[in-house]
Amino acid sequence: MRLDKFLKVSRLIKRRTLAKEVADQGRISINGIQAKASSTVSVGDTLQIRFGQKLVTVEVTSLKETVRKDEASMLYKIIKEEKIVSE
Repeated sequence: MRLDKFLKVSRLIKRRTLAKEVADQGRISINGIQAKASSTVSVGDTLQIRFGQKLVTVEVTSLKETVRKDEASMLYKIIKEEKIVSE
């Protein structure tokens, strides 16, 4: 599944166009490698997403084309959330 579509379906990012922009800015990595919106996401992959001053690391646990809002969080497991301290 494409990275931008996974982020939208899992509701980590609300809109696919926004997910594409974030990926194009180099703020997402898959298994430590900088990712583009078209990158392929597989079960077991680790995603690092930078939201402003926060770095969120999640593990992909499932892939589905469509899910209901209350089931979206079952597609990933949050490993850690950390604040980015700028110096």
